[in-house]
Amino acid sequence: MEEVNHQRIRTNGIWLHIAEKGKGPLVLLLHGFPEFWYSWRHQISFLANHGYHVVAPDLRGYGDSDSPLSPTSYTIFHLVGDLIGILDHFGQQQAFVVGHDWGALLGWHMSLLRPDRVKGLIAISVPYFQRNPNAKVIEAFRTIYGDGFYICQFQEPGRAEKAFARYDYLTVMKKFLLITKTDKLIAPMGMEIIDYLQTPAVLPPWITEEELQVYADKFQETGFTGPLNYYRAMDLNWELCGPWQGSKITVPAKFIVGDKDIGFDTAGTKEYVLGDTFKHFVPDLQVVILDGHHFIQQEKAQQVSEEILTFLHKFSVE
Repeated sequence: MEEVNHQRIRTNGIWLHIAEKGKGPLVLLLHGFPEFWYSWRHQISFLANHGYHVVAPDLRGYGDSDSPLSPTSYTIFHLVGDLIGILDHFGQQQAFVVGHDWGALLGWHMSLLRPDRVKGLIAISVPYFQRNPNAKVIEAFRTIYGDGFYICQFQEPGRAEKAFARYDYLTVMKKFLLITKTDKLIAPMGMEIIDYLQTPAVLPPWITEEELQVYADKFQETGFTGPLNYYRAMDLNWELCGPWQGSKITVPAKFIVGDKDIGFDTAGTKEYVLGDTFKHFVPDLQVVILDGHHFIQQEKAQQVSEEILTFLHKFSVE
């Protein structure tokens, strides 16, 4: 990735690190947990070589970007504000937004809050869920899955960080990035999720030990508190997003998910994605289901890159 340009830019009161390449319409690539810009290494050059200006930030709290200490600095409003600042930095009124995992959730909310700045959205692995007006997020998760659910365990400041510290960083990366549907994300009573997740004895063909080490080295520098603060702000997001209750996402959108994604076959998600409710709230929606797991943009890099490119070409008018 030597040909990728790296810089830090000032946006929304913090410094964000971005990786960028290419010229043309602006495309933001937004990573998830626990990753950073590097998770888009396959897509950056591909899209740049097809005529796009690709910008993959380390979201706040990750990589070489600033990491505010308080969970209250990680609301969806902070995150969308960071992205608006990136667009303004490059003098662009609109960008294509491509997000995976937390980046998908961020893309959905950028499209909800600032549709005037989004030319089109590709969300990977995480669909848009309408806000439940009757229950806060963590309370709802706890009711459905219990205290062993990873998001519930991530709520208490320092708890997950302490548990993760029992392992070397490479092992932590393997446990999360190589997760399969059989792992589940609910630990038995009295067990931490990081202890419950399996460490594969053999790596899958889509990632190397060296690539996993890149992740491990970066998180060894930065720690996990910033990324975990996204989860700790979820109930605050619920409180703040009340004014958008019932709102639809009107920008053109494409949703890509792996059929073996750990979240796709859980609590009716597959039925939701294939049913009418999802399309009701995202009327201009295309759904693509691929053979793969959660980190599909790496596992099926070429397929995902081509799905992104098809969408970009459809809505690019230059």
